Amino acid sequence: MHHGAPAVKAHEFLAFTLGQEEYGIDIQKVQELRGYDTVTRIANAPEHIKGVVNLRGIIVPIIDMRIKFNLGTPTYDQFTVVIILNMASRVMGMVVDSVSDVITLSPEQVKSAPEMGAVLDTDYLIGLGTLDDRMLILIDIDKLMTSDEMGLVPQAVQ
Repeated sequence: MHHGAPAVKAHEFLAFTLGQEEYGIDIQKVQELRGYDTVTRIANAPEHIKGVVNLRGIIVPIIDMRIKFNLGTPTYDQFTVVIILNMASRVMGMVVDSVSDVITLSPEQVKSAPEMGAVLDTDYLIGLGTLDDRMLILIDIDKLMTSDEMGLVPQAVQ
């Protein structure tokens, strides 16, 4: 698989919060931001898969990361944000507490993630992004969403 240029250029990340932590994902994977709509529940789905929504004719699974990371009982209100991700394998939505901004990080600002027994397996981490006094946990969202533990079957495979 060809990945294009080496990762020496600056990258833009969408910053969002879950609980006390701030995370970042590659902005190129983000299709849009939406409020939380009623979802259609799926029988026997894992708890963190809230259900699906119909987004302009595409059935999109909605994953609540707050449940996935055991951050207490999530609330759904007008501030709840759903990040619609458009990834190689499929389109999906991710519920987070809030979205702050888009930040640009140069490679020097990304440190490799220490083994810190975080909620996230370091397999899914790109590293830690540092910007002034902020620290963002940078997630490899493709890897995380296609991992077995997410319980999502890629659409292409029937």
